Amino acid sequence: MAHHSHEPEVVVLPPDKAKIAHLWKVALILGIITAVEFVVAFTLAHGVMKTFIFVVMTIVKAGYIVGEFMHLRYETKVLFWSILIPIIFIVWMLVAFLYEGFQLSNINFLHF
Repeated sequence: MAHHSHEPEVVVLPPDKAKIAHLWKVALILGIITAVEFVVAFTLAHGVMKTFIFVVMTIVKAGYIVGEFMHLRYETKVLFWSILIPIIFIVWMLVAFLYEGFQLSNINFLHF
C-alpha cells in the first residue's frame, strides 16, 4: 500500500534579479535623501529655511515610499493627484496656521 501525502508540493523559484535590482535602487534613492537630510541638519542654522527643506524632503520621501511600496506610482494619474493635492493643501494650511499664530503672539515667524 502506497503512502500518499496530502501536503502541497513546495516549489522554490529562482530570485527575480530585476525586482532585487529595483529594490536596491529604491533603497539607494531613500538613502541619498536621508544623507542630504543629515547634512542639512548638521550644517544649516535653525530657521525657516531649514524647516522648509525638511518638510519638502519629508514629503518627497513619503511620496516616493507610497509610490513604490504601495504601488501608487503605477496607478492612474488622477488617483495619484487626488492624494497628492490634499497633502499639499494640508502642509500649506499648517504653515499658514503657524504664521498666523506667531503673528498673534508677537513672535517673529522667521526665527522659530
